[in-house]
Amino acid sequence: MTGIYLDYNASGLVRPEAVAAATEALADNGNPSAVHAAGRRQRARIESARAEVAALVGADPQSIIFSSGGTESNSQAMNSAIKSGFDRLIISATEHPCVAEAAAMSGCQVVVVPVDGQGVVSLDAIEAALEAGGKAWVSIHHANNESGVIQPIAGIAALVRAHGGWLHVDAVQSAGKIPTRMDDLGCDTLTLSAHKLGGPQGVGCLVAGPRATVHKTLFGSGQERGLRAGTENGPGLSGFGAAAKAAKSELDAGMDHSAWRDAAAERLKGHGCVVAGDGTARLPNTLFVATPGWSSMAQLMALDLGGVMVSGGSACSSGKAKPSIAMVAMGLDELATSTIRVSGGWGTTEADWVRFADVWEEAFLKHRARHPEVEPA
Repeated sequence: MTGIYLDYNASGLVRPEAVAAATEALADNGNPSAVHAAGRRQRARIESARAEVAALVGADPQSIIFSSGGTESNSQAMNSAIKSGFDRLIISATEHPCVAEAAAMSGCQVVVVPVDGQGVVSLDAIEAALEAGGKAWVSIHHANNESGVIQPIAGIAALVRAHGGWLHVDAVQSAGKIPTRMDDLGCDTLTLSAHKLGGPQGVGCLVAGPRATVHKTLFGSGQERGLRAGTENGPGLSGFGAAAKAAKSELDAGMDHSAWRDAAAERLKGHGCVVAGDGTARLPNTLFVATPGWSSMAQLMALDLGGVMVSGGSACSSGKAKPSIAMVAMGLDELATSTIRVSGGWGTTEADWVRFADVWEEAFLKHRARHPEVEPA
């Protein structure tokens, strides 16, 4: 790729292992439901991928329900809970739009619990919502897609279980970056997406624990144990499995990113920037930072001209003049349109973070020279 890519939270660069696995499957693309040799080979690839994805999150391979990605799997978890009689939906104020918007359209009572100034969900608010009665489906993302702030999932799980609820965790951003194991989290269902950890786009899964009753939302044939109709994407899933295996083996090395990220952050903070979630646990690869008086779009354009690719926040809002959901929820409304999200991944080096800071600083100084009236205090 030409230029420096620091937008892994939007979509990670595809790992070579995933390219090789997907290419092999494409070249021998039998229908995995067929009984002939080509079909059996494709089925074997899919089941191998299922085992690798399960290993990444410490789950039983039979708990993996493959899908088209995180959005579909989050929707399947929510719809399954509703069909199972869960009539109240509890979500955080910083959930991904695929959860927040689906909840709003569900027809159920929806309780949105706040986060504090660091972006951490309020346990007291969750407990209060659970105590209000009804069967509650609770959906909390493991790590925020914009700020990278990590939520106290184990503590939330204890509350939800004590009240007979169903805890769903959107782990799309955390899996492959930090340890993300079903047993440690204590959740009932969990969502993954291949392209966030170096696999191809368009594939993901729902991981269903023993307490969850999953209902199909796509009808037709009996694939995925009758829980998700449609011919499986053998090449995509092969790439997913390869990416999951590689990501699992590199979890410890991924922590090096936090030192590179923090060094770049200190340079930006020296110019008056505000780092979201600076005082709490965050994904080691993620920097979500606001520059007062300098719009997100202007920063993105300046960085892109300097050969550095980042985003303004959630990829689902890219190209739209919308304030950051995370910033607004944290009470930082005045900074919500001046944020950029910088996120590294498996192909990122320390030099990439240094180059980002160099390009940003050069552009900032030019911006400040043109607009001295907005110089930060």
